[in-house]
Amino acid sequence: MQNESLDIGELALPSWSVHTDKMAEVGFLTIARRLPSLVGQALRMAWQASPRDTLATVVLNLLGGLFTAFGLLATTGVLTALFSEGPTPDRVMAALPSLALVGAAAVLRSSVQAGAGWAQSRLTPQIARHTEERLYGLTSRVELVSYDDPDFHDSLERATSRGVAVPGSVVSSAIDVVTAVIGIGAAAGVLGVLHPVLLPLLLLAVLPDAWAAVRSARMRYTAMYSLIPVARRKWIIGDLMASRSCAAEVRSFSMRGFLLRMYDVVARAQQDVLLRLARRQTVARLVGDALGGIGTALVYVALGVLLAIGAIPLAVAGTAVLAIRSGQTSLANLMYATNHLYEQGLYFTDFLDFCAEAERRVTRPRSRPAPDRFSAITADNVTFTYPGADGPALRGVSVEIKQGEVIAFVGENGSGKTTLAKILAGLYEPDSGTVRWDDTDLREVGPDELRLRTAVIAQDHTRWPLAARYNITMGTDKGEPALHAAASVAGADEVIAELPHGYRTLLDRRFKDGHELSGGQWQRIAVARGFHRDALLLICDEPTAALDARAEHALFERVRAHSDGRTVLLITHRLASVRYADRIYVLDHGEVTEQGDHDTLMALNGLYADLYTLQAAAYR
Repeated sequence: MQNESLDIGELALPSWSVHTDKMAEVGFLTIARRLPSLVGQALRMAWQASPRDTLATVVLNLLGGLFTAFGLLATTGVLTALFSEGPTPDRVMAALPSLALVGAAAVLRSSVQAGAGWAQSRLTPQIARHTEERLYGLTSRVELVSYDDPDFHDSLERATSRGVAVPGSVVSSAIDVVTAVIGIGAAAGVLGVLHPVLLPLLLLAVLPDAWAAVRSARMRYTAMYSLIPVARRKWIIGDLMASRSCAAEVRSFSMRGFLLRMYDVVARAQQDVLLRLARRQTVARLVGDALGGIGTALVYVALGVLLAIGAIPLAVAGTAVLAIRSGQTSLANLMYATNHLYEQGLYFTDFLDFCAEAERRVTRPRSRPAPDRFSAITADNVTFTYPGADGPALRGVSVEIKQGEVIAFVGENGSGKTTLAKILAGLYEPDSGTVRWDDTDLREVGPDELRLRTAVIAQDHTRWPLAARYNITMGTDKGEPALHAAASVAGADEVIAELPHGYRTLLDRRFKDGHELSGGQWQRIAVARGFHRDALLLICDEPTAALDARAEHALFERVRAHSDGRTVLLITHRLASVRYADRIYVLDHGEVTEQGDHDTLMALNGLYADLYTLQAAAYR
C-alpha cells in the first residue's frame, strides 16, 4: 500500500502563497502598532499574578537605564581629561573623579539589574500558575455543547499547545522591551547632549536586522498556524501506537505497519513545511546581516567625517562611539525582544482569544434557584442540533416524567435518546422548546445548581486515575455511611473488597501501586458514583453495557429497589430490562414515535414491538 493512497482525514496544508488568518500581511509597522498593546496586556497579566514582583522588575530596570546614562555622561569627563594637554600623570589624576563616577554607576547598574532579574525569575512561575488556572477554569465551565464544535476544538488546541505556555515568556519579553527602550533612551539622551546629528546614527546599523527579525517571526507563525491540524493528527496517531488502551488491538490486528505508514505521511508533511521554513528564514537572516554590516560601516564613516570637519572634538567622538555601541546593543536587544514578543504574542493572542471565546460560551449567572423537588419534568417541543451537523438530533420532542416514576428511552442508534437525556439533565440547552421542572423553566436556572440535583450513569463513563474512594464520591464528602451504601447498592463493594488497599487503591496501573479494573468492575464503580449523588433525577445511560447477564440482572434489581420514591430515567438497548418501566418513549430519527408501557407498545405492533421481538427471538 503506497503512502499517497492513505486517507489521513483532517489534514490540509496551505501553500506559502496563501497565508491564513491574521498573518497574511504582517509588517514592521504592524508590529510597532501592536507592541504597546502587547506590552500592556502582558504587564496586566503580570500584575494580576504578582503586583509586588511586577513593580520591582519595572522600577529596577528603569533605575538600571538611568545609571547607564549617568555612566556614559561621566565617561565624557574621563575622555576629556585624558585628551587634554599636559603631563600624563596630571591628566590621569584629573580623570580620576569622573572615573570613580563611571565605576559607581557600573556597580549600581549591575546591582539593580541583578535585583530586576531576581524579581523577574520570581514572576515567571506565578504567571504560569495564574494562566493555567484561568485556562482550565474556563475549559471546565464552558457549555458542554462547545466540545461538539470543531471551531472550538481548533481554538482550544491553539490555546493549550502553545498559548498557555507563552504568557510567562511574553511578560519576560515585554520587560526586555521596556529595558531595551530605557537603554536606548539613555544612549539617545547622551548623544543628544553631545551633538544632535549623532542621533540618526543609532538606527542606521540595526534597521536591516529589524526587518529580518520581523520577517522570520511572520514565517514561523504562519507555518505553525498551518500545521495545527497536522500536529493534532500526528499526536492522535502517535497516541494510538503508545497508548495502553490500544496496545492489544494494535497487535491483534497487526496495525503496526499501517499506523507507521499513516504516521509517516503526517510526519513528512510536517517536516516538509519546517524545512521550507528553515530555508526561507536563513535567506532572510543573511540579507539582514549583509545590510546590517553596510549600516555599521556607514556609522563609522559618518563619525570620521564629523571629526575631519571639526564638528565634534575627539573626546566627544570617543564618548559617542561608546554611546552608539551601547545604543546598538540596546537596539539589538530591542529587536530581539520585539521579535520574540511579537512571535510569542501571536500565540499569546491565541490564548486571549480562546479565553474571550470561552467566556462567551460560559452560561451567564441566573437568578432563579433550582427547585428542591418536582412533581413532574416536562419537555415541550424540544429541538436540538449539534454544531456543524446537517440536521437536528431532536425534532419537536415532548416527554413527561413524573416524580417517582421509572421512565425508559429506547430506540436504535442515533435516534436521539442520549441527547434528550442530556437536555433533561441540564447538560445541553435546546435550540427551541422548553424543559420545565414543574413550573420552573430550566433556562432560568443556573446549570451548576441543576446538576447538583441530577446524577448520570453513562456508558462512556470516565475511568478517573484516582483512588477508588474518589471515583465514587467525585470530590464530595458525605461520610463513610453514604460511601459504603452507594457501593453496596451498585455491587461495587465486592470490587473494592478485592483491591489491595480498599478504597485507597489508585485505579490506574500507569502509577506505582496502581490497580486496573475490568470493564464490568468499572461499570459498577460508575453506577456507585451515580447512586452516591442521591439526586432527584437518576439517568442511567446503558448502565449494564459491560456487565454479564447475572450482574446485569442483579443491577437492575438494585436500581428498582433503589428507585423507591426516586425518579429514574433508563436508556438501554436491552429491552427486557425496561418491561417494568412505568412509561417507555420510543425515539426514531430524533422524534418520539411511540409511548406507553410495555403491554401498550407491544399491542401497537410498531417499532418497539419489532425490536423487542427481534431480541426475544434470539433467546428462543
